[in-house]
Amino acid sequence: MNIHSTALVAEGARLGEGVVVGPWSQIGAEVALGPGCVVQSHCVLEGNVVAGARNTFGHGCIVGSPPQDYAFDPATRSGVRIGDGNTFREYVTIHRGTKPDTFTVVGNDCYLMTGVHLGHNTSLGHRVVMANNCLLAGYVEVGDRAFFGGDSIFHQFLRIGTLAMIAGGSQFNQDIPPFCLADQRNEVRGVNMVGMRRAGFSAATRAAIRAVYRRVFLSQRNRREVIAEIAAGENPPEVAVLLEFIRSSKRGVCRHKSRAVADDAESNPAPRPEGEIHSK
Repeated sequence: MNIHSTALVAEGARLGEGVVVGPWSQIGAEVALGPGCVVQSHCVLEGNVVAGARNTFGHGCIVGSPPQDYAFDPATRSGVRIGDGNTFREYVTIHRGTKPDTFTVVGNDCYLMTGVHLGHNTSLGHRVVMANNCLLAGYVEVGDRAFFGGDSIFHQFLRIGTLAMIAGGSQFNQDIPPFCLADQRNEVRGVNMVGMRRAGFSAATRAAIRAVYRRVFLSQRNRREVIAEIAAGENPPEVAVLLEFIRSSKRGVCRHKSRAVADDAESNPAPRPEGEIHSK
């Protein structure tokens, strides 16, 4: 271990082999960090925070602090659970759960850029990328490989599906389906063809998802009837994931931005993030 002389590490904190703690950082008594974690300067990790191996906490990160919830009881036992290989850049904030024995959860190999906020009880899947200043309120659920543009904001209790790609500066209070491109306010505009290709989806599966998107989101017909017709046929498993996400939505799903033909990221590809984060 390499702990700077100005860092404060409370008795009881569990630090794995090779952990680095930078100047002026504070590690609470209930914190557990797996091997190879790096805590840079001026970080605060407090409360019941358990992180796996090879996580990096950038300068000024605050993890495990109480939720921003008027109803929160400070005596509540809750926490944060973090997987392996995540990068939290400068000033990321992650609040702990608001109910007893609940957690805010981050999977593996996520990349959260400067100023990202995860509200209480948020759950991130694996390989999620969030650009600067994304703000997630409490109880937001995020699927694997979702990509967030900077300054996008999300209401509590939202769901964001696997491989969704969200434009910067957007606002949402409805669910964003898997494999979709989302922007503006509660709008989708096609499917994330590039993201699916990079994730190893076959050409046939990508085409099937795009066809289902057009039938569900561009049709004038009753959505439940269309979904039932599609589900009755033979589909790749990924189509079933998309249909079940829409069927199970409690807040409603985003609408297509117009009745025009849907765009997709294959004809208008978004630039790759630095370091090819998508292809980890």
